[in-house]
Amino acid sequence: MKTHDEEIALIRTKFEKIAWALDERMRRLFAAAEAFVLGRGGVTTVSKATGVSRRAIHAGLEELAAEKLPDVTQEKRIRKAGAGRKSITETDPGILAALEKLVEPTTRGDPESPLRWTCKSLRTLSDELRVQGYSVSYPKVGDLLQHELGYSLQANRKTLEGTAHPDRNAQFEFINREAAECIVGGNPVISVDTKKKELVGAYKNNGTKWLPQGEPESVKVHDFIDKELGRANPYGVYDVASNTGWVSVGTDHDTASFAVETIRRWWNTMGKPRYQKASKLMITADGGGSNGNRVRLWKLELQKLADEIHIPIHVAHLPPGTSKWNKIEHRLFSYISMNWRGQPLISHEVIINLIAGTTTKKGLKVHAELDDSSYPSGIKVSDKEFQAIRITRNEFHGEWNYRIDPNDT
Repeated sequence: MKTHDEEIALIRTKFEKIAWALDERMRRLFAAAEAFVLGRGGVTTVSKATGVSRRAIHAGLEELAAEKLPDVTQEKRIRKAGAGRKSITETDPGILAALEKLVEPTTRGDPESPLRWTCKSLRTLSDELRVQGYSVSYPKVGDLLQHELGYSLQANRKTLEGTAHPDRNAQFEFINREAAECIVGGNPVISVDTKKKELVGAYKNNGTKWLPQGEPESVKVHDFIDKELGRANPYGVYDVASNTGWVSVGTDHDTASFAVETIRRWWNTMGKPRYQKASKLMITADGGGSNGNRVRLWKLELQKLADEIHIPIHVAHLPPGTSKWNKIEHRLFSYISMNWRGQPLISHEVIINLIAGTTTKKGLKVHAELDDSSYPSGIKVSDKEFQAIRITRNEFHGEWNYRIDPNDT
């Protein structure tokens, strides 16, 4: 069975071979015939492959169903090749560059995939383009994003998770600027987060894998936790510039101490050798969990780390409701999940090996190791300890963006 991409490529090849001989009507009939054969979803697939509009394909399907040739009058009205309204990209050749410039600072998503997402609404983009002199409707903006620039319209719905903060876009722009400046200056930018906790043992893991026919791997019927094996808490560090990752698989609680210990291990093993002249470390993180912007222990542990590595640590938290757009989610965790799909995580060793074996065509490399240390939960940070943290808050949303300086500077 062909994949969706293979189907599109096959249809596109066939269409390109005969497109020179097709008039407008034959183009839509060809596209309609291919869509009919594909069945559900065929119109969308064929439209992507051929460039024939969905409306034209539906019209072609109606003609095929009627099995009736158009009358002479209609036949004479078939447009010659190149006739009809010119595309806006032809009449305004600079519009794509202008649109790309508008969405690039706030683009989010998986760079390993042709799909990208933008957190600006289509109406906002349309208004901003009008200010620049481009007269374009918001539906057309969506069409340009999807078909010309490779963005995904469906993913816009995902930005509705939770309450949208009014400075959501501005925070992404801030993070983008700060991260770009760090990378250009030869300083590390890392994205951190906790992956979903996993039961260790012979439990069902979503997905499939190749096995001899009729011999599926047996797993437990119920997902009751194994008291001896417990759960695995993978905490990851993704180095944005080098496309490398570090994952510590914890066996105790997912606390701020565990999170910072993972960053410490990454720095000592991978970060410091790679960034020997680093003058700062930038961390991007979600606003909640063990590395939440309100967690006192997170900041106290970062102070300890800054004192050890002797450089300031800059932290930028993603705005509320955008946890899915953390770089580590799309550039590391998603590939780990794909790598172990259908594979029961029967032991910590298996989990570590599967994580470490995760690679991509873009050259992703991952190091994984077990962290069986104890990280007790419920640790309180006193006011005195918190006040001793050398924290400097940014003028723009200091609760999200701050710097922790080492005590020896």
